[in-house]
Amino acid sequence: MNLIKKISTFPNIKIIGLMTMGPRFGNPEDSRPYFIETRKIFKKIRERSLPRIEMKYLSMGMTNSYQIAIEEKANMVRIGTLIFGKRKYKN
Repeated sequence: MNLIKKISTFPNIKIIGLMTMGPRFGNPEDSRPYFIETRKIFKKIRERSLPRIEMKYLSMGMTNSYQIAIEEKANMVRIGTLIFGKRKYKN
């Protein structure tokens, strides 16, 4: 919380939300504790009403876990793999 409070004093920086991903692979349910904790932090920060801290976006989850993220009140999810397919990585 001290970091957010300090950032709120910088005139050229505005925080508009938080983002977390949780585990990238495996059981999507394993992401829930991360999403719950992020939502709690989001709410605490929003209740402070600090200058330049808007807390509009709670971005959680990816293709593997977006449904759990939505259940935990995310208002933004990242589903690139679901839309575009798996990436091909070069070694």
